[in-house]
Amino acid sequence: MNLSRLINRIFLLSVTLATFYVQLAAQTDLEATLAGDSVNWTREEVEATFKTTRIINSQSVETIRKRELDFKVDHRFGDIAGANGGAKNFFGLDNATDIKIGFEYGVTDHLNVGIARAKGATRVSQLYEANLKYRLLRQTVNGKMPLSVTLYTSVVIPGVRADRQNDDEAISYRQFSDRLNLVGQVIIARKFGSNLSLALHPTYIRRNTTANYDGEENLFALGIGGRLKVSRRMALVMDYFLPFRSTASKEGYADAITALYNPLGVGLEIETGGHVFNLNFTNATAIQEMQYIPETTSTWTKGQFRWGFTISRRFSL
Repeated sequence: MNLSRLINRIFLLSVTLATFYVQLAAQTDLEATLAGDSVNWTREEVEATFKTTRIINSQSVETIRKRELDFKVDHRFGDIAGANGGAKNFFGLDNATDIKIGFEYGVTDHLNVGIARAKGATRVSQLYEANLKYRLLRQTVNGKMPLSVTLYTSVVIPGVRADRQNDDEAISYRQFSDRLNLVGQVIIARKFGSNLSLALHPTYIRRNTTANYDGEENLFALGIGGRLKVSRRMALVMDYFLPFRSTASKEGYADAITALYNPLGVGLEIETGGHVFNLNFTNATAIQEMQYIPETTSTWTKGQFRWGFTISRRFSL
């Protein structure tokens, strides 16, 4: 058994055990209720594990309420330092590596649908996205349900013109199905007291065109995220992803294009009335999961990180 297959099996086993633990906690709570545990029959749910539906690069466990519309703008600038940064590019502000504009709508308090359009940070560009987010379980104050669990999936279709002259290119689409990309996540989070929240993001990515990927159409990754409240309206946020790529795949990509790195983001979250403003720094050039998780080619150690921001404005319809 090769190392990649072993890691993938360990990853799947971890997700299975986490799911089993959550189901067991839910069953215990139900049994206590049926047994007449009237004291804890009413379960108060934990509010605001995270303040918005995204942390920095990653999704959060949060959903918006029924009949609410969330308008979100994400922006990533160029490198602050390194060969492509510095004063000549005004520390990255002269460039935009990616821009994403999207809408999310609350069908119910637990189910959201969304659409978005992103520039894209590679030759796979002009990205059209449709997504679903469903809140499966929610942490309770009394501890009967210790975790919140949300399911997220998105379908991304690049609109860029196909390059059919080169079969080894990432945009050498032969048919429409080649353009389809799928992202699936189980977001598991817990709020510790009133100031600290942590999340895990077991992730699956399916790419139908795998030029330069050494046939790695299916990719698993594990992300972590966190939020630390530092004042009434400000919090520190971070997230990080570890994609489980094979050594051959990473070496093949490095030979064909450049070295790959794991995306890390840190930032400051500010609440301003109906807006939540996220000022962040990350080595990821892309915003969409199917790009920044498997194909981050910038590294913090060479100054290849950038300033970015997210603005979220919520409306009641």
